[in-house]
Amino acid sequence: MIRIAEVTTLHATMVARWHQRAIDNPYQGFLAAVCTQLSFNYQLWHEEDIARSREVSDARIAEVKRAIDKFNQQRNDWIEKLDDMITAEVDRVGIRPGAHATLNTETPGSSIDRLSILALRIYHLKEQRDRLDATAEHVEGVERKLAIALAQHDDLSASAQQLIDDIFAGRKKHKTYRQLKMYNDPSLNPYLYQARRAA
Repeated sequence: MIRIAEVTTLHATMVARWHQRAIDNPYQGFLAAVCTQLSFNYQLWHEEDIARSREVSDARIAEVKRAIDKFNQQRNDWIEKLDDMITAEVDRVGIRPGAHATLNTETPGSSIDRLSILALRIYHLKEQRDRLDATAEHVEGVERKLAIALAQHDDLSASAQQLIDDIFAGRKKHKTYRQLKMYNDPSLNPYLYQARRAA
Protein backbone atom coordinates (compact mmCIF):
# COMPACT_ATOMS: atom_id res chain seq x y z
CA MET A 1 0.00 0.00 0.00
CA ILE A 2 1.21 3.48 -0.85
CA ARG A 3 1.45 5.81 2.14
CA ILE A 4 1.23 9.47 1.26
CA ALA A 5 2.91 10.37 4.57
CA GLU A 6 6.05 8.63 3.26
CA VAL A 7 5.76 10.54 -0.02
CA THR A 8 5.45 13.92 1.68
CA THR A 9 8.30 13.15 4.08
CA LEU A 10 10.44 12.28 1.05
CA HIS A 11 9.47 15.54 -0.66
CA ALA A 12 10.35 17.72 2.33
CA THR A 13 13.57 15.82 3.07
CA MET A 14 14.91 15.86 -0.47
CA VAL A 15 14.00 19.46 -1.23
CA ALA A 16 15.98 20.56 1.83
CA ARG A 17 18.83 18.13 1.04
CA TRP A 18 19.18 19.19 -2.60
CA HIS A 19 19.55 22.82 -1.59
CA GLN A 20 22.74 21.73 0.20
CA ARG A 21 24.13 19.16 -2.25
CA ALA A 22 23.71 17.63 -5.71
CA ILE A 23 20.50 15.85 -6.64
CA ASP A 24 20.59 12.20 -5.60
CA ASN A 25 18.07 9.41 -5.04
CA PRO A 26 18.61 7.09 -2.05
CA TYR A 27 15.19 5.40 -2.38
CA GLN A 28 13.98 2.14 -3.91
CA GLY A 29 10.81 1.00 -5.62
CA PHE A 30 7.86 3.37 -5.83
CA LEU A 31 9.56 5.97 -3.62
CA ALA A 32 12.54 6.04 -5.99
CA ALA A 33 10.13 6.98 -8.79
CA VAL A 34 8.56 9.64 -6.54
CA CYS A 35 12.04 11.04 -5.88
CA THR A 36 12.91 11.13 -9.58
CA GLN A 37 9.64 12.89 -10.39
CA LEU A 38 10.34 15.44 -7.65
CA SER A 39 13.83 16.07 -9.06
CA PHE A 40 12.35 17.40 -12.32
CA ASN A 41 10.00 19.75 -10.44
CA TYR A 42 12.96 20.88 -8.32
CA GLN A 43 15.01 21.73 -11.42
CA LEU A 44 11.99 23.26 -13.15
CA TRP A 45 11.33 25.53 -10.14
CA HIS A 46 14.83 26.99 -10.22
CA GLU A 47 14.91 27.44 -13.98
CA GLU A 48 11.59 29.32 -13.72
CA ASP A 49 13.22 31.67 -11.19
CA ILE A 50 15.98 32.48 -13.70
CA ALA A 51 13.42 32.99 -16.48
CA ARG A 52 11.77 35.81 -14.50
CA SER A 53 15.01 37.76 -14.10
CA ARG A 54 15.50 40.95 -16.13
CA GLU A 55 19.25 40.76 -15.50
CA VAL A 56 20.05 37.81 -17.77
CA SER A 57 20.72 37.92 -21.49
CA ASP A 58 18.31 36.85 -24.22
CA ALA A 59 20.66 33.97 -25.04
CA ARG A 60 20.51 32.78 -21.42
CA ILE A 61 16.70 33.07 -21.41
CA ALA A 62 16.59 30.90 -24.54
CA GLU A 63 18.73 28.27 -22.76
CA VAL A 64 16.47 28.43 -19.72
CA LYS A 65 13.32 28.09 -21.83
CA ARG A 66 14.72 24.92 -23.44
CA ALA A 67 15.62 23.55 -20.01
CA ILE A 68 12.10 24.34 -18.76
CA ASP A 69 10.58 22.47 -21.70
CA LYS A 70 12.84 19.47 -21.04
CA PHE A 71 12.16 19.32 -17.30
CA ASN A 72 8.43 19.82 -17.80
CA GLN A 73 8.35 16.95 -20.28
CA GLN A 74 10.27 14.72 -17.85
CA ARG A 75 8.02 15.80 -14.98
CA ASN A 76 4.94 14.73 -16.96
CA ASP A 77 6.56 11.50 -18.15
CA TRP A 78 7.23 10.55 -14.53
CA ILE A 79 3.67 11.38 -13.44
CA GLU A 80 2.63 8.74 -15.96
CA LYS A 81 5.27 6.33 -14.64
CA LEU A 82 3.93 6.72 -11.10
CA ASP A 83 0.42 5.95 -12.32
CA ASP A 84 1.69 2.99 -14.39
CA MET A 85 3.38 1.61 -11.26
CA ILE A 86 0.09 1.92 -9.36
CA THR A 87 -1.72 0.13 -12.20
CA ALA A 88 0.85 -2.67 -12.06
CA GLU A 89 0.44 -3.01 -8.29
CA VAL A 90 -3.37 -3.00 -8.51
CA ASP A 91 -3.14 -5.77 -11.13
CA ARG A 92 -0.53 -7.68 -9.12
CA VAL A 93 -2.71 -7.85 -6.01
CA GLY A 94 -5.81 -8.63 -8.07
CA ILE A 95 -7.93 -5.58 -7.26
CA ARG A 96 -10.97 -5.23 -9.48
CA PRO A 97 -13.12 -2.08 -9.25
CA GLY A 98 -16.63 -2.64 -7.97
CA ALA A 99 -19.66 -2.25 -10.24
CA HIS A 100 -20.29 1.29 -8.99
CA ALA A 101 -16.64 2.41 -8.87
CA THR A 102 -16.01 5.80 -10.46
CA LEU A 103 -12.98 7.64 -11.76
CA ASN A 104 -11.44 10.54 -9.87
CA THR A 105 -10.80 13.92 -11.50
CA GLU A 106 -7.06 13.37 -11.16
CA THR A 107 -4.79 10.40 -10.71
CA PRO A 108 -2.58 9.59 -7.71
CA GLY A 109 0.44 10.47 -9.84
CA SER A 110 -1.00 13.93 -10.51
CA SER A 111 -1.73 14.39 -6.79
CA ILE A 112 1.84 13.41 -5.92
CA ASP A 113 3.10 15.90 -8.51
CA ARG A 114 1.01 18.67 -6.92
CA LEU A 115 2.29 17.68 -3.47
CA SER A 116 5.87 17.96 -4.74
CA ILE A 117 5.20 21.47 -5.99
CA LEU A 118 3.66 22.39 -2.64
CA ALA A 119 6.76 21.02 -0.89
CA LEU A 120 8.91 23.32 -3.01
CA ARG A 121 6.59 26.27 -2.35
CA ILE A 122 6.62 25.66 1.41
CA TYR A 123 10.42 25.36 1.49
CA HIS A 124 10.89 28.61 -0.43
CA LEU A 125 8.25 30.47 1.57
CA LYS A 126 10.05 29.49 4.79
CA GLU A 127 13.30 30.63 3.19
CA GLN A 128 11.71 34.00 2.39
CA ARG A 129 10.19 34.31 5.87
CA ASP A 130 13.57 33.70 7.49
CA ARG A 131 15.60 36.13 5.35
CA LEU A 132 17.84 38.30 7.52
CA ASP A 133 17.01 41.39 5.45
CA ALA A 134 13.24 40.81 5.57
CA THR A 135 11.01 43.59 6.88
CA ALA A 136 8.23 42.88 9.35
CA GLU A 137 5.73 43.57 6.58
CA HIS A 138 7.46 41.06 4.30
CA VAL A 139 7.48 38.40 7.03
CA GLU A 140 3.79 38.97 7.75
CA GLY A 141 2.87 38.60 4.07
CA VAL A 142 4.93 35.43 3.70
CA GLU A 143 3.42 33.95 6.87
CA ARG A 144 -0.08 34.40 5.37
CA LYS A 145 0.98 32.64 2.17
CA LEU A 146 2.73 29.89 4.13
CA ALA A 147 -0.38 29.21 6.22
CA ILE A 148 -2.40 28.77 3.01
CA ALA A 149 0.23 26.48 1.45
CA LEU A 150 0.43 24.32 4.58
CA ALA A 151 -3.37 24.00 4.75
CA GLN A 152 -3.50 23.06 1.07
CA HIS A 153 -0.74 20.51 1.64
CA ASP A 154 -2.69 18.92 4.51
CA ASP A 155 -5.91 18.82 2.47
CA LEU A 156 -4.26 17.37 -0.63
CA SER A 157 -2.31 14.80 1.42
CA ALA A 158 -5.52 13.53 3.03
CA SER A 159 -7.39 13.49 -0.29
CA ALA A 160 -4.56 11.68 -2.08
CA GLN A 161 -4.42 9.00 0.62
CA GLN A 162 -8.19 8.57 0.46
CA LEU A 163 -7.99 8.16 -3.34
CA ILE A 164 -5.28 5.51 -3.03
CA ASP A 165 -7.24 3.71 -0.32
CA ASP A 166 -10.34 3.78 -2.52
CA ILE A 167 -8.43 2.43 -5.54
CA PHE A 168 -6.99 -0.47 -3.56
CA ALA A 169 -10.40 -1.20 -2.03
CA GLY A 170 -12.05 -1.24 -5.47
CA ARG A 171 -14.18 1.83 -4.73
CA LYS A 172 -12.42 3.92 -7.40
CA LYS A 173 -11.14 3.02 -10.86
CA HIS A 174 -7.56 3.83 -11.77
CA LYS A 175 -5.98 4.48 -15.13
CA THR A 176 -3.01 6.42 -16.44
CA TYR A 177 -3.90 9.55 -18.37
CA ARG A 178 -1.37 10.28 -21.09
CA GLN A 179 -0.27 13.91 -21.29
CA LEU A 180 0.39 13.69 -25.04
CA LYS A 181 2.71 16.69 -24.98
CA MET A 182 3.15 17.95 -28.54
CA TYR A 183 5.68 20.75 -28.27
CA ASN A 184 8.73 18.47 -27.92
CA ASP A 185 7.63 16.04 -30.64
CA PRO A 186 9.34 16.86 -33.96
CA SER A 187 6.50 15.19 -35.85
CA LEU A 188 3.73 17.20 -34.11
CA ASN A 189 5.21 20.67 -33.51
CA PRO A 190 4.88 22.61 -36.81
CA TYR A 191 7.90 24.77 -36.03
CA LEU A 192 10.06 21.69 -35.62
CA TYR A 193 8.92 19.66 -38.61
CA GLN A 194 8.77 22.69 -40.97
CA ALA A 195 12.30 23.71 -39.93
CA ARG A 196 13.48 20.15 -40.56
CA ARG A 197 11.93 20.19 -44.05
CA ALA A 198 13.52 23.56 -44.84
CA ALA A 199 16.96 22.23 -43.85
